[in-house]
Amino acid sequence: MSIRRIKLHWIIGTLFLLLFIFLLSMRLGMFEKGEGDFREGYTFYAQTRPDRNVWMNIYQEEQKIGYAHRQFFKTIEGYKFLESVYMQINTMGMVQDIRFKTEGNLHHQLTLSSFRFELLSSLFRFKARGIVKDKTLTLFITSATGPEQKIDLPLKKKINLLAGVLEFLSAENLKPGVSRTFHVFDPITMTERPLKVLMLEEETILVMERQEEAKKVSVDFMGVSQLAWIGKDGTVLREEGSLGVRLEQVTREEALQKITLLPGTDLAEFASIPVNRVIRNVAQLNELKLRLDGIDGKALFLDGGRQSLRDKVLTIRRESISNLLFPPAKKVSEEMKTYLESTPLIQSDHPEIKAKAKEILSESDSDLVKAGKLVKWVNENIQKRPVLSVPNALEILHRRVGDCNEHAVLLTALARAAGIPAEVEAGLVYQGGRFYYHAWNVLHLGTWITADSVRGQLPSDVTHIRLLRGAERQIDLVRLIGKARIEVLNYSK
Repeated sequence: MSIRRIKLHWIIGTLFLLLFIFLLSMRLGMFEKGEGDFREGYTFYAQTRPDRNVWMNIYQEEQKIGYAHRQFFKTIEGYKFLESVYMQINTMGMVQDIRFKTEGNLHHQLTLSSFRFELLSSLFRFKARGIVKDKTLTLFITSATGPEQKIDLPLKKKINLLAGVLEFLSAENLKPGVSRTFHVFDPITMTERPLKVLMLEEETILVMERQEEAKKVSVDFMGVSQLAWIGKDGTVLREEGSLGVRLEQVTREEALQKITLLPGTDLAEFASIPVNRVIRNVAQLNELKLRLDGIDGKALFLDGGRQSLRDKVLTIRRESISNLLFPPAKKVSEEMKTYLESTPLIQSDHPEIKAKAKEILSESDSDLVKAGKLVKWVNENIQKRPVLSVPNALEILHRRVGDCNEHAVLLTALARAAGIPAEVEAGLVYQGGRFYYHAWNVLHLGTWITADSVRGQLPSDVTHIRLLRGAERQIDLVRLIGKARIEVLNYSK
C-alpha cells in the first residue's frame, strides 16, 4: 500500500471530528449556573423573538468549502430552529461531500422540546432524534443498516439549543468582560462538556457590503477559543474557529454558488505536525524518544503502559508478546468487564457481530491467537477508504469500508464479542516526516497490547503516540491543533 493511501485512512476520521467541533458540537447546550446566574424566568424570554432566515458561506482560510442555511421562527408551541450544512472536505487530495441537518423545537422560554439531527456522506448516514420530557432526554439513534436504538439520559437542567444561548446574549446588555458558563450536549458522543462564553466588545464589521454593529463574543470549548459576532437582532453575522475555518453571512445566491476547491486546502496537512528528522525502519524499532511541547500531559493519557512521560520527554517502548504465548488461566476482573460491554455504536452483543467473531476464530484459540486473527481479518476485509461518518460497528461490518476509525470500532466490537476486553485509542502516528492524527486499538491479553488493524500490526509500532483512550473522547484532540510540537530525540531497534 502506498504512503499516500495510508495517510488518507489514518487521518480522515479524526479530522472530521475536529471540524465537527466548530459546526455541530455547540448546537445543543444546557444552561448551568456560572459567574452570573440566570434562570429561564428572565423577562426577555417572554418577548417575541424575530424570525430569521440566514445564509452563510463556510471558508477554510480563503477557500470556500461549503455553506450553512439557518432559520429561526415562531410556532404555536414556541420556536423552531433549522440548520442545513453542506461541505466539501479535502484530505490528501481526495474531496468528499458531506451534509448534515439539525432541527430543534423550543418552548416559549427557548428550552428544548425535541430535536432531529441527520448526517449524510458519500457512504454513510447517521440519524439522531431526541425528546425532552420532565428530567429525561430520550434519544433515538439510527444508522443506514441498523434498527433504531433508544437511550434514556437523565437531565439535571433544562437543555437549550445554542440558538437559545445566542438569544440570551443578544437580548441582555452584557458588559465586556462578563462571562456565562454552559454545558453542551453533543449528540455524536452523547456526553456533556463545559462551554464558556465571554463578552468581549462591540465592533462594527462589514457584512454583505454594509456596516453592521455587532457584539463580539469568545466561546471557549474544550480548551479551544472561537469567536462569534452577533447582530442587534440576534443573528450570527460571522464565526471563526479552529483549522482556519470561518463562517460569514452572505446572500442565498452567493451561498449556493458552485464550490471549486484549490490546492492548499488539505485539512490533513494543515493539522499534521512536522518533525525535525526522519524516522527510519519504523516497523523494526523497539524504542522511540520524543520531546513534546504544547501538549498537556495531565489532561491526556500520555503516561502509562508502553509510554512514559518525564519532563516533556516521551519514551515509547514496543510491547513484547512472547510471554503471552502460553498465558495463565483467564479471569476477567470487574474493571475489565467495562471493556466487554456493548454500546450503541460498538454493538458487541449483536448476533451478526458475534457470529462473525465465531466464524473467524476457533474455540481452542488463545486470546493472543484470537487477537491476531481478528486484526488480520479486519485488515484484509475492510476496504481502506476515507469516509465521513459516525463509526458504527454493525454498519461497518455490512459495508466493509472505512478509515482508521471504522477499523478501530469494528475491531473493538469483534474482540469484545470474542471475550477480549478492547478499547479504541487515539493520538498521532508517524509517516513521511510528519505526525498525523490516527485511531487504533488496545486489547487486554493478560496486559494491554496495542493493535493497528489498518497496518495489520500486533503490537503497533512505536511511532503510535497515545493521547487518549476511549472512542467517545477523540473529539478532545481538537485542543492540540496548531499548538502541538514534536522533536525526535532518538530511536533504537
